[in-house]
Amino acid sequence: MICSRCSQRAILSQRYSGLHLCQDHFVEDFERRVAKTVRENGMMPDGERIAVAVSGGKDSTALLLVLKKILADRDVEMVAVTVDEGIAGYRDDTVAAARSICERLGVEQQIVSFQEEFGFKLDEIVDGKDAAPCTFCGVFRKSALNRAAKRLGATKVATGHNLDDEAQSVMMNYLKGDIERLLRFRPRREQPGLVPRVKPLRDIPEKETALYCMVNAAFTESRECPYAQLSLRADVRDMMNRIERLFPGTRHSALQGFEEIAEMAKGRWTGIDLERCRRCGEPCVRDICKACELLERLKL
Repeated sequence: MICSRCSQRAILSQRYSGLHLCQDHFVEDFERRVAKTVRENGMMPDGERIAVAVSGGKDSTALLLVLKKILADRDVEMVAVTVDEGIAGYRDDTVAAARSICERLGVEQQIVSFQEEFGFKLDEIVDGKDAAPCTFCGVFRKSALNRAAKRLGATKVATGHNLDDEAQSVMMNYLKGDIERLLRFRPRREQPGLVPRVKPLRDIPEKETALYCMVNAAFTESRECPYAQLSLRADVRDMMNRIERLFPGTRHSALQGFEEIAEMAKGRWTGIDLERCRRCGEPCVRDICKACELLERLKL
């Protein structure tokens, strides 16, 4: 298979675009698309301090690699934030992988843990309890990231959510009938106490983030979180992957369709003003944030 842009051997076939790309043209295509997403959405203007969520997996590693490159000549500062949820036999290895890429790129890294922030490890929550690990983990991880970003003086939090993640989230909210949450999925207006989040990889398929790490000789932790298969997302992911194989471009269409619906509904849902949690002071919809609500349920 020959590259669509030169005579070199292709390493990637983009079925959704019809392109075959060699290593050099794949890297060029990847970086161009991420730079376009960052530029067109005003994600990282000069003078920003970006907290990059780096877990040690392929997506966050690819994110740190590409941002380091495309922002090299810009007045944008980066600091990596790694969250240790406390998952035995898994998280220690991913934290080590995150530390390795940060050291290689010369990026400052801050490690925060559930134990330090909330007083427990994720394993302790789910041990012997009828609890959905991913629900708890997602809420506490977001809270830990926001707290860390504020302490570090960050103006934005950049996460490694890719096209697959975004399309899955759209489909999950459709299946749950949670239209309000679906609309909140769009970039929010700035709110006091909430560091804005950006997703530079939102148009990049998961397979391509992994390939970008490979061609950059970046070690990542490839094992899946041991709790991942217990979530609705795992089933939606399998469904979306099957459909994508049959109908290339489905992920892009799902995300584009959501954007059109959200634009039409913009006048009906203008967002809400966040309150301050009476327990921890973090931003929240009601008088108590989701993290503290879960802590009360767990009696922690």
